[in-house]
Amino acid sequence: MGASGKKLKVAIMGAKGYPYVYGGYDTMIRELGERLVAKGVHVRVYNHRSLFPKKPRFVNGIECIYTPAIETKKLTQLSHTFFSMVHACFSDVDVIFVVNSGNGPFGIIARIFRKPTAINVDGLEWLRPKWKGFGAKYFKWASRMATKHYDQIINDSDEMRRVYLELFNKDSRVIAYGANPRESVDAAPIKKWDLESRDYFLIVGRLVPDNNAELIVNGFLKSDSKRKLVIVGDVPFEDEWSNRLKQVQDPRLFFIGYVTDPNELAALYSHCYAYFHGHEFGGTNPAMLKALGYGCSILALDTPFNQEMLQNGKHGWYFQKEPQSVKEIVEKAEAEPESMDSFRNSARSGLTQRYNWDYVTEQYLEVFEELAGK
Repeated sequence: MGASGKKLKVAIMGAKGYPYVYGGYDTMIRELGERLVAKGVHVRVYNHRSLFPKKPRFVNGIECIYTPAIETKKLTQLSHTFFSMVHACFSDVDVIFVVNSGNGPFGIIARIFRKPTAINVDGLEWLRPKWKGFGAKYFKWASRMATKHYDQIINDSDEMRRVYLELFNKDSRVIAYGANPRESVDAAPIKKWDLESRDYFLIVGRLVPDNNAELIVNGFLKSDSKRKLVIVGDVPFEDEWSNRLKQVQDPRLFFIGYVTDPNELAALYSHCYAYFHGHEFGGTNPAMLKALGYGCSILALDTPFNQEMLQNGKHGWYFQKEPQSVKEIVEKAEAEPESMDSFRNSARSGLTQRYNWDYVTEQYLEVFEELAGK
């Protein structure tokens, strides 16, 4: 409740919408939105009009507004946030919450209308290989604009907070991304792909260069492992790099594309011998949280973000960015099954309170109430 006893109204924008679940931001909006509604907050989510054939006004207590976008690969996201921001500024919402640092410049619109704002800026977008040239420059500029035009910057890891302080001289509030741990998951769904429990290594993520699937595939194929390497994920568009990767021939390699059924995905995580995490840029990674929540032994690329998430080696081993290092870690993992067992047994304890969705929601609510109170 607001200070005057009326319901706090929060508008959320910058992702695909609700109840759409495809990426990390969409998942966050669902987990956060539903919990805020349960706490008596009026939540409005701005949905991409073209993605929703049916357009109900309320879903599970969340108000959905369907705004248009300029439908091109580069402009969809930004134009959608622009239209949503204008709509929200002309409405009676108390606080506007935006996700994605690419939406940094739009904070100026809210500033003109004196609407309090918060933005979750997430990873180092400008370093990702997919944004070459102008794209990279835009993301870095947009992230800088976010630090100037929004009232509250939110990062999801301590390392990311350090980066923003160093680069843009701006402090941010750290609120981690949440996880949903599951204790026991039946192995039946993996039979669909003729897989056996503990008989495969797993990669989950978009097939883009910065997730380093190619590095892991090359290193794995150099190893003497008899297990399979299962790769879950794809890209939603035609892409030369991912097509080339999918054409690598080896009986141990298994590309299974997108897995949308949550039970199938849970089973793939829970029953892998080890989960490979090659994500290079960004803070708290949802795929890594799933791996911890499903009790995986984890082999991660050695980055400051992955060190932070695995508590500096307490919950997994690290490999370097070269195929030989991947080969060695595969062979070491197979030679030490008892180490893999102990990582599996301790994985869920790595999901400390900071990754609990209820706790995450409490922290966001605190931010929104502070902003509305100003």
